[in-house]
Amino acid sequence: MRPLTPRPLTRAAAFALGAVAGHAADARFGDPRRGHPVAAFGSAATALERRLWRDDRAAGAGYTALCVGAVAAGALALDRTVGRRPLGRAALAAAATWTVLGGTSLTREARTIGRSLAAGDLAAARERLPHLCGRDPSALDEQQIARAVVESVAENTADAVVNALTWGALAGTPGLLAFRAVNTLDAMVGHRSPRHTRFGWASARLDDLAGWPGARLTALLTVAAAPEPRTAWRVWRRDGSAHPSPNAGQAEAAFAGAVGVRLGGTLRYGERVEHRPVLGAELRPVTVDDIERACALSRRVGALALGTTVSGHVLLRAFLGKKRGRA
Repeated sequence: MRPLTPRPLTRAAAFALGAVAGHAADARFGDPRRGHPVAAFGSAATALERRLWRDDRAAGAGYTALCVGAVAAGALALDRTVGRRPLGRAALAAAATWTVLGGTSLTREARTIGRSLAAGDLAAARERLPHLCGRDPSALDEQQIARAVVESVAENTADAVVNALTWGALAGTPGLLAFRAVNTLDAMVGHRSPRHTRFGWASARLDDLAGWPGARLTALLTVAAAPEPRTAWRVWRRDGSAHPSPNAGQAEAAFAGAVGVRLGGTLRYGERVEHRPVLGAELRPVTVDDIERACALSRRVGALALGTTVSGHVLLRAFLGKKRGRA
């Protein structure tokens, strides 16, 4: 009888193993405090913007294509070089997953603000809020800050966790890194400032497109993780499309129903004021204690997203392999 020898990891299994390891690294360590690759990309993109900026959509589209294309091409080259061996592919997937995920840092920031509010230190909460979102905190009271935190946790659970994993499921390590490049560019130039209204248009639209599948998956997983799934489902399906963003409203509406609170309303971003539709109008206002509830929900959604997307990647690769075999 010949001795049994372990079968080598398939490409899909190696990526899945790496994604699980990268998720565990994010859960344990959060974002690196120094030398974060996303920060390095941001610095390079900022330097390139200084050279290419024009108050023109075509210039912005070229800038977006160059930045995202460089990341995607580099990731694909790495994947083909390092990923020739299963352990190399797993290690690359682990490093990429840890790089792109931000779930632990997200909930740490939210809980820091929650602790300040619970201690009655409104000034400290206002000072910390810009680390989490772009709103002007100067005139916000305790309840408004708590609402801003819950909304940011909901939106960034999609952006910083589920969306990246979704693109990892669809396109492996290059998908992970390319999505993070798209999302980072949107945060840098995709907002409606005088400088970026036209130049950042392509980045904003590309982020909307890239975030479409993950936002819907976030909402579905939020319903699955909710203490009252029926309420989360009802509020999501009724209010998710009322938000001005085609994606953020999906996660925020589902979180509103899952946590049992009312979100949306008037927001201030510096000189700009937005009057957004209310999500979950029949529910109660947000309290400080809801920050912890939202953070715990975010972690459950992230765990479900990991299992869903890793399984999806393995199944997708198996399906494509069989299809090629029949061709």
